[in-house]
Amino acid sequence: MIVDLTDLEKNLAKYLCLSAREEIVITRNGMKVARLTSYAEYEDDINTAGYMEEQARAYEVMPQRATYEEYLRLTEASDERYEYIDGEIYLMASPKAYHQETLGELYLIFGNWFQGKICRPMLAPFDITLKRDTDDINVVQPDLMVICDLKEKLNDNNYYMGVPALVVEIISESTRGRDLVKKLELYMSTGVREYWVVNPLNREVCVYLFEDNEISKYTTYKEHDTAVSCQFDGLAVSLDMIFR
Repeated sequence: MIVDLTDLEKNLAKYLCLSAREEIVITRNGMKVARLTSYAEYEDDINTAGYMEEQARAYEVMPQRATYEEYLRLTEASDERYEYIDGEIYLMASPKAYHQETLGELYLIFGNWFQGKICRPMLAPFDITLKRDTDDINVVQPDLMVICDLKEKLNDNNYYMGVPALVVEIISESTRGRDLVKKLELYMSTGVREYWVVNPLNREVCVYLFEDNEISKYTTYKEHDTAVSCQFDGLAVSLDMIFR
C-alpha cells in the first residue's frame, strides 16, 4: 500500500493497524521516502517476504482494470461470482468446507440473536454496493452481514442499496489479503460501523469498530474466548462454537 505523508499524519492510528497486515510505503511530493512495517516483520524479513508473496498470489484480479459499467456487463453475462473493488474485478473462488462450516455456525448464532429484531443477518451471495463518492463505486459480497434498513433501501429491481451495520468476512487462503487490507479500508470509508474478520486458519476473530472513517476500537479474540459486538449489546460468539 502506498500513502502520502499528509494522509499518514491525519490517519496514523488506521495505518498503524494496517501495517500489521501489509507493508505501507510513504511518499512525499510523489517520491517514496519511507516504509511502515510491523515490528514482527522487522524481526523476520524472510517470513515477511513469504507472507507478502502469499498475499500477492491471493489477489485473483482479472487481466485489466474495468469501469463500473464494464463490471455490470460482465456480471449480467456470467454465472460466476465477482467483486468490484477500486476499479478491479475479482473472481470469487468456491469456498472450502471449513469456510462453510464456520459460516453456518455464525449464521445460526446471529439468526437466533436477531430473531424478532428490526435488524436481520443476511448471507452471501448478496451484492452490497458501497460508494466513497458518486464516481467511486464498489460491489462486494460479504460472507455475512447485518442489515437494519432492508425495506427502506431496496431499489426498483429488489436489490439492496444501503450500507450494512455489521459485516463479517471469513478468511481463506485466496482472500486473506483482500479481507485484511482492501475490504477493511473500504468498509471503514463507506459507513460500515463494525467489521468482523473471522480466521479459521489460526482460530481468531478480530472485531473492528469504525467511527468517522477511523478505527476507533480493535479487539482480537483467540481460542476459547467469546467475541462480542461493539454496537449490538448482548451479541456474543464463542470461538469454541464456531471453530469446532
